[in-house]
Amino acid sequence: MKLVKSLFAVAVATVSLTQTAQAFEERVVALVNDTPVMESQVQRVLGKKKATPSAHKAAVDQVIDDMLVQQVTKEAGVTVSPAAVDQAVEDIAIQNGITYGQLLDALDYQGITLTQFKRNIAHQMAMEQVRHFSIGRSIQVSPEQVQTLAKELMAKDKANGKFKTVLGKEHRVSHILLKTNPILNDNQAKAKLNSLISDIKTGKTTFEKAAEANSVDYASGADGGDLGFNFLEIYDPAFAKVASTAKTGQISAPFKSQFGWHILKVTDIRDGDRTEDAYHQRAYQQLVNKQAEEASKDWIKALRKTVHIQYLGQ
Repeated sequence: MKLVKSLFAVAVATVSLTQTAQAFEERVVALVNDTPVMESQVQRVLGKKKATPSAHKAAVDQVIDDMLVQQVTKEAGVTVSPAAVDQAVEDIAIQNGITYGQLLDALDYQGITLTQFKRNIAHQMAMEQVRHFSIGRSIQVSPEQVQTLAKELMAKDKANGKFKTVLGKEHRVSHILLKTNPILNDNQAKAKLNSLISDIKTGKTTFEKAAEANSVDYASGADGGDLGFNFLEIYDPAFAKVASTAKTGQISAPFKSQFGWHILKVTDIRDGDRTEDAYHQRAYQQLVNKQAEEASKDWIKALRKTVHIQYLGQ
């Protein structure tokens, strides 16, 4: 009888401990907007690591980052076609100076199947699209910021004797920008832009939709590639040269500037004294470039600026 009672006591204690553990695991440790982060999620990240305060905080942040990436992936509607993956695999072989068969041999030697390799490539391509989307969404420039910086730039130029009234032709230009990376070289960037031109001319898409989906100039891409009215001297010399000779409404051939590969379309030209606007545009571009550069260094961190995160009981 005593043995039975002892076993019963152990069973009750075990159930009590289990319930306590479950209650601990299901504790809400953070809120991302209105979405809770549960202790059980954090524990899965921690695994067998010692749950020190710093390790626990890092695990909470990891759960939050994963949630944000999943959210933005869904919002971006990321899709990677099998044909695009196949082309990327062939391009990797070409870039490494080997045949497709030799690439397969190299993968086999490393114990990697072609299916696994393609899955990894597809993931990289998808995450690049997500990165593109998240950086564009994180850029926020207020009119007040632009006005303040424009005044500072104007005052600085006046103090240095560099202030000039801006007169002449203003061009309204739309463009699509691609930047090379390990998966996209110069030839491929040029080929992709030519493909976009073909799709636009055949009516498969519009310049604006193509810019929104493909341009890595995140600020203008969100506006269909529109850079607004500007004097051409504010642009990269290669960009300004093409814009100055482009006929209104016609899409240029692909060309390269210090920022990457472009195609552009001049949508309108006007006259006028736009000194103040020119300084505003210069200020806006500086602010956007700075934010884009910072966001590019850690795009997941940039995602955090788009949500409200509240840590509970930390």
